[in-house]
Amino acid sequence: MTKRIGITGGIGSGKTTACRIFAALGIPVYYADDRAKWLMQNDPKLVAALKDAFGEKTYDEQGLLNRPYLAEIVFNNKEQLSILNGLVHPAVKEDGIQWDEQHQATPYTLREAALLYESGIDQLLDQVITVTAPEDLRIQRVIERDGLSAEQVKARIDKQWPEEKKVDLADFVIHNDGQHSLIRQVYQIHQQLSKSKE
Repeated sequence: MTKRIGITGGIGSGKTTACRIFAALGIPVYYADDRAKWLMQNDPKLVAALKDAFGEKTYDEQGLLNRPYLAEIVFNNKEQLSILNGLVHPAVKEDGIQWDEQHQATPYTLREAALLYESGIDQLLDQVITVTAPEDLRIQRVIERDGLSAEQVKARIDKQWPEEKKVDLADFVIHNDGQHSLIRQVYQIHQQLSKSKE
């Protein structure tokens, strides 16, 4: 049985960069956030549930997800956000299980998710990797990548689990602080995970 490995980290930690290195080593990567966006647009059951929960305006006349409308509803309303997550997370979880079944030929698969623990996906996995970086570096990276202000990035960081908590729960930790080689760390973990396929 192929091992299922999760990879997570706070915004700006560099988990996507780490995933690219794993992918270059031949490991299939499931990007939960990208799949969530795809499912919200293409999964008829999820589309119906979202319309039911948030109204017909959730999708425009062309049938495209009305992101600004949905964001306005859930952005500062924990209850509504909880409803949204309660619909999307199970759909992503199910999609990920089907994806795993298609990738049995590799020593392990990688499931990338910012909200790995928060969504309960970790319970389906054999082990978890956390990518960590100092907060000031994370803020700087996201400002450069997304053009947000430091305050906006900080607000997003504050909405996620503290990185220390994710580090404590992880089986492997990658330090993406500019002081340690990211490639070397990924390769060492890759060797361990490739060896340990039962």
